[in-house]
Amino acid sequence: MAGKRYSRQRELIYQAVMGSKEHPTAEMVYQWLKPANPNLSLGTVYRNLNLLAEEGILIRMPFPVERYDGDVRPHSHFRCKRCGGVFDLDLDHDGDIDGLAAKAAPGFQIDGHDLTFTGVCPECQRK
Repeated sequence: MAGKRYSRQRELIYQAVMGSKEHPTAEMVYQWLKPANPNLSLGTVYRNLNLLAEEGILIRMPFPVERYDGDVRPHSHFRCKRCGGVFDLDLDHDGDIDGLAAKAAPGFQIDGHDLTFTGVCPECQRK
């Protein structure tokens, strides 16, 4: 029984991230799911998000507060300096950057990169 409950909660957490374009924090996922799942704990959300990230099913994004992304393909992000929002950018992933980094850091094994642009989002610009 405990295994099924764990799997059901894990699936709910995964679906919450996949259904959002907000790159949610664990707290956001918890707040979304708690009303319909009163037995859900914030610790369970954190544990499952971390497991999903370790398995490569989600991406853990280490901003000041960790966020999670269901889109695991290589892609870039934009983080708003005012509201803290994180958005996907429709920008081709440039694998050549990995080669440039390898040349700049001899002896290091470069496995990939994360590219995040910062600035002010359109909503914050209107305020």
